Amino acid sequence: MIKKGTVIYPGTFDPITLGHIDIIKRGLKLFDSLIVAVAGSSTKETLFTLDERVEMIRDAVGEQEHMFIENFDGLLVDHVKKKNINAVLRGLRAVSDFEYEFQMALINRKVNEKVETIFMMTDERYSYISSRFIKEISKLGGNVDFFVPANVAQRLREKHIS
Repeated sequence: MIKKGTVIYPGTFDPITLGHIDIIKRGLKLFDSLIVAVAGSSTKETLFTLDERVEMIRDAVGEQEHMFIENFDGLLVDHVKKKNINAVLRGLRAVSDFEYEFQMALINRKVNEKVETIFMMTDERYSYISSRFIKEISKLGGNVDFFVPANVAQRLREKHIS
């Protein structure tokens, strides 16, 4: 398989799910290196702090050759330009994801014409998983072990007990 360059996989990862991990592992097979870029500033209200999200990703994925985890603030296109990278990886679960992601990819390209977005369908086993739903299930005392790595499930339980 021919690999080429570095790709950035951005997100809030609040929390990271098995679907996110699927995209990371498969992205590493396609690119020379992959940067998991955790958004610090976002319009989304996060349950976990930026440091907690980065730590959960490290614990869940472990040390992977050619994978780097970092955080960023501001516009993704500015971060991509700063890193001198032109490829962004986005995971898709359903048609509804595509509509949003397609619009975002076009906006990103308009702001920085060098930015290309690569869409990857998540494995069907994870196509219904959403961080938002996982947080809701956990908050209501439900079991999230099927949707997230063990370290994340534990952190969710701790957040919702206190």
